Amino acid sequence: MTKPGCPSKCGNITIPYPFGVGIGSNCALNPWFEIYCDHTVDPAYMLVSTRDDYRLVSISDSEIRINNPFFASQCYNTINTTIKTNLTLDFSGTPYTLSSSNTLTQIGCSDLAVIEGLSQQFDPPSLTRSNFAYGCVSFCSDGDLSLNGSCPGNGCCQIPIPKGTVFINSSISGLEDRWGNVGTKPCSYSFIGERESFAFSAVSDLYKPPMTISNWLNEVSVVLDWRIGTENCSEARRKDSNGFGCYGNSDCIDADAGVGGYRCKCWKGYQGNPYLPLGCHDIDECKSNPCHSTGVCINNPGDYRCECAAGYYGNGWRNSTGCFLVDIPYSKMSKLSIGLISGMGFLTLLSISFISAKFVKKRKIKNRKQKFFKQNGGLLLQQQQTSVKQGILVKNTRTFTAKELEKATDRFNESRILGQGGQGTVYKGMLSDGQIVAIKKSELVDEHKSKSLVKQFINEVVILSQINHRNVVKILGCCLETKVPLLVYEFVSNGTLFEHIHDGGNNEFPFSWNMRLKIAVEISGALAYLHSATSLPIFHRDVKSSNILLDEKYVAKVSDFGISKSVQVDQTHLTTNVNGTFGYIDPEYFQSSQYTEKSDVYSFGVVLVELLTGLKPIMAMTDSEDNRSLVSRFLSLMDENTLDSILDDQVLKGESGGVLAVAKLAKRCLDLNGKKRPYMKQVAVELESVRMAQMGSSVGAKLTEEDYSFRRGESVVFSTGNDEYNWTITSDFQTNASSDVYPILLDAN
Repeated sequence: MTKPGCPSKCGNITIPYPFGVGIGSNCALNPWFEIYCDHTVDPAYMLVSTRDDYRLVSISDSEIRINNPFFASQCYNTINTTIKTNLTLDFSGTPYTLSSSNTLTQIGCSDLAVIEGLSQQFDPPSLTRSNFAYGCVSFCSDGDLSLNGSCPGNGCCQIPIPKGTVFINSSISGLEDRWGNVGTKPCSYSFIGERESFAFSAVSDLYKPPMTISNWLNEVSVVLDWRIGTENCSEARRKDSNGFGCYGNSDCIDADAGVGGYRCKCWKGYQGNPYLPLGCHDIDECKSNPCHSTGVCINNPGDYRCECAAGYYGNGWRNSTGCFLVDIPYSKMSKLSIGLISGMGFLTLLSISFISAKFVKKRKIKNRKQKFFKQNGGLLLQQQQTSVKQGILVKNTRTFTAKELEKATDRFNESRILGQGGQGTVYKGMLSDGQIVAIKKSELVDEHKSKSLVKQFINEVVILSQINHRNVVKILGCCLETKVPLLVYEFVSNGTLFEHIHDGGNNEFPFSWNMRLKIAVEISGALAYLHSATSLPIFHRDVKSSNILLDEKYVAKVSDFGISKSVQVDQTHLTTNVNGTFGYIDPEYFQSSQYTEKSDVYSFGVVLVELLTGLKPIMAMTDSEDNRSLVSRFLSLMDENTLDSILDDQVLKGESGGVLAVAKLAKRCLDLNGKKRPYMKQVAVELESVRMAQMGSSVGAKLTEEDYSFRRGESVVFSTGNDEYNWTITSDFQTNASSDVYPILLDAN
C-alpha cells in the first residue's frame, strides 16, 4: 500500500510505503526510502545514497533487490600489461545492509579474489563495526573448457558475504607466477550477486570484454536488507515515541540480530500497511466462504468461526459433517396458544430491552465523552484555563460540542477538506452564527503516539490563546469529546505561501516582488513579536512556507504551533529531540539538539530564499545540477555574484536594490554560526526599511509634482503597487517641489 496521494508504481514495480516515488515529494518515510523514477528506462532508478545510483528490481517486506552495479576485473592487453579495476560497495550510514544470501563470485584461471569489508553489529546502546577479510582462488583444469554452470567449480570460486555488511572492497591478484601457466585467459572477474542467480556457462566467458560482462551482470541481482532506524523496537519506542513507525494492529519486529533497526508487520488476520497512520485492518474471512455449505460464518477481529444456525446442530466448519435440523416433538398445546403466549412475552421483553438499551446507550455516550475528554487532555486544559502557569493565563478558548462541528462540516464531508498534513485534516466549516472557520481534525493514532499528540494539541491551544497579533492565525476554540481532538481556527481563504510560490497560486494575479516583500515583512514581524513581545518568549520551531497562510487580501498568517515552546526570559535555548521539516532545519540545531531563537531565524532565511527564487528547499536532481539543497546553491551563487541566474521572473521585475538587500539579509540569516545571525527583531526592521525605501520612491515621485500642506488628523491615501494605505497625519507640515525628504509621522494602524 502506497502513501495516499502518491504514485503507487514506477514502471511495473509496485512501490509500497515506507518507500515512495519522487525526490523530496514527502511520499517516503525519509529521504533514504525515496525512489527516483525515470520512466524512460526499465527497471527504474533508485537513489539509495548520495554516492551511487542503483537500479531497483523488486521490494519485499524486508529486502530490496537491485541490479548488479559494479565488478572487479583483471585483464591483459597485447603487451601483457595488467589492467585492474576494484569493486567497492558502500552502504555506511544508510538503512541498507548486504544480505547473507549474496556471495562474491570469482571467475578466472589461477587468480586470487580478496574481499575486505565492514560488518555492522548492534550492541545497545551504540552501533559497532567489525572488519573482515576473505579470499578464494579460481583454477581452470587443463583441456577441460566445458562447464555445467555450477559454482564453485572449474574456473569459478565463491566467498560468502556476512550478514549486516555495510562496506566491501574486492580486488583480484594473479597467481600464475606461483602455480605456472595452467590455462591463462585474457580476463578475470569478481562480482557481488544473489546466490545461484546466475549461470557461468564456460571458461570461454573469460574472453568477453568488460562491457559484455557488464551487460551480462545486469541480470544478476544484489539483495539488500532494509530496516527502520538503528534502534531495536524497545529502544526506538522509548527514545522517540513520536517518531515510532509501527501503527495500529501491528507488531514491531527487531531487524535480524547484528544490524539494529526494526520492521513492522500486521497481526495475523489483519492486512494493510503498518507504516501508515491508518495501520492494519481486520480481514473479513467470511467473504471467501470458508465454512461448510450448511454452516454460518461469523467474522471476528483477527479470525473467524463457523457455527450452525439456530435450530440446527453439528459442525459448521469446512470438511466437516455439516449442520442438521433439530427434531422438535409435537406439543399438546395448540399452536395458537403457543403463539399468543410467545407473542406477549416477546413484546414485554422487547419493551424492557428498548428502555434498557436507551438508558445504556445514553450512559455509554456520556462515559465515552468523558473518556475522550480526559484522553484528549481536557483535564490539563481546564487546569490551564483556571490557574496561572508561569505567569500565563489561558483564556478566551471556547469549547465546542461534537454536534456543533459535525453540523458545521456536514459530518466532515470530503468536499469540505481544505488540506491534509502529518498532524491531521483541515475542513472548512460554517458555525450556526454564520461564521466561516477552519477545523483541524487530528489523525487516528495508536496508543504509542496518542500521549505525544495530546501534548502537541494542548501546547497549540495554550500557545495560540496567549497570542494576539494580526499576522498570527487566531484560535477560536476546541472540541475534546470526540475520539480525536478538534481545533477551530479563523478561516484563512487564500491557501498557503508554499502554494503561491511553487504551485502557481492564482495565475490571474501575478505574485509580484512588492507582494512578496510585504509578506516577508509581515512574517518577520510576527516572529519578532513571538520572540520579543509576548510575556514569555515563544520559539515557533517549524517555520516554513506551508505554515504561512494568506487571507483574501494576501495578508500573511503564521500557523501550526504544535511543536512551539514558551521559554523563560533568561533561557537561551531548548534541548529537545530534533523536530522540524527537512530543508528548513537549522544545521546547528541538528548537530547539537539545542534550539535557539536563531534557529527560527535560519528557517525564516530559507523562506526568504524561496520568495526570491521560487524554488523548493530540496530540489529535484538534474543532469547538470548535483546540489539538491537550495540554501547551498543560493549561498554559492551569492559568493560568485551570479544571483540573477536563480531569481524568480517576478522578482527580476522588482527593484534590483531591494532584491539585493533582501538577498544579503537572507545570507546573514543562513549563517552556519547561529551567533552571527541577526535577531528576528533586527530582520523585521531591515525588511521594513527595504519596503519603505521602495514605497518611498513611488510615493515621493507623486509628492514632488506640486506643493502639499498637511494638517494634524487628516487622512491621506497612498497606493503602492497592489496595496492601498490610509495614513493619518500626526503633525502639521508642508512640502514643496524641491524637497527630497518628507518626514511624515504615521500612527500604528
